[in-house]
Amino acid sequence: MKKHYFLPISFLLLLFITGCTNTNDLTEVKVAEVTRSIFYAPQYVALEEGYFEEEGLEVELQTIAGGDKVMTSLLSEGSDIGLVGSETSIYVKAQGAEDPIINFAQLTQTDGTFLIAREPVENFSYDDLKESEFLGQRKGGMPQMVGEYVLKEHGIDPHKDLNLIQNIDFANIASSFLSGTGDYVQLFEPTASQFVKDGNGTIVASFGEDSGHVPYTVFMAKQSYLEKNRDTAKKFTRAVYKAQQFIQENDPKTIARIVQPYFEETDLHLLTSSVERYKSQGSYAENPLLDEEEWNNLKAIMDEAGELPADVKHNAIVNTEIAEEVMNE
Repeated sequence: MKKHYFLPISFLLLLFITGCTNTNDLTEVKVAEVTRSIFYAPQYVALEEGYFEEEGLEVELQTIAGGDKVMTSLLSEGSDIGLVGSETSIYVKAQGAEDPIINFAQLTQTDGTFLIAREPVENFSYDDLKESEFLGQRKGGMPQMVGEYVLKEHGIDPHKDLNLIQNIDFANIASSFLSGTGDYVQLFEPTASQFVKDGNGTIVASFGEDSGHVPYTVFMAKQSYLEKNRDTAKKFTRAVYKAQQFIQENDPKTIARIVQPYFEETDLHLLTSSVERYKSQGSYAENPLLDEEEWNNLKAIMDEAGELPADVKHNAIVNTEIAEEVMNE
């Protein structure tokens, strides 16, 4: 009788051991996002739908407020991959880094901030900003540079025509506005819609609609990390691309339901409207490829803001091969 049971039991034991091994074989990847925002919905979809696990990756996500702080985490190897504005990689390259930060998978392709007025404004015009107190973003960061670019396009000199406040830490901008600082502020979703819902402000303009396509938020890593872990970066990009396709093919409510665990204090209706707002203005990149035209638009915005430290070429710190290989599979 024992011979009848020996093979099945051994087979089950083998399956058990194999299952444990597969779980333990997941490659750990530490990702630092610059803020928690529905603007990054594709990333949360990839996490919740198991796209990273399908690629054999275990992603550890942490939120580190501020692009400079994300760069510090990457350079010190506290993180493997950063999700942050591409301008930060230009700053690092211009400083002569021997191990520069390389952009390899684009997530968003427009600015993600909205202009919030403290009081209701009928028939808003950018001229309404003149002589107002404007609570801006960190100097040299994408939100601030795009904001200044849009204001100048509408004939507003942000440093002469209004009182521009830039000394508030990124993580404290929303709370500072709530406490009474500023007549206008730039905010990401879902915070912008939450302000409207709570009666603390009115959305009067979208910087994303008014500034065009730029590589606003991109997954990036140190050059040495990509050289040693190219296969991991490709798997990571493949998971991101699956999520980007999911975003394009599904309605805002479906997306909002999936990503809601990352916004526990925000109700589903508000999340849905936030996703719809970003989808309608084409903020979510349809694929991970960061092309040269977008790169040049980024540099033009940085140059206009007086923040372009050097003319860093697209092929110097942008890896398009990984994205192209994934898209061509």
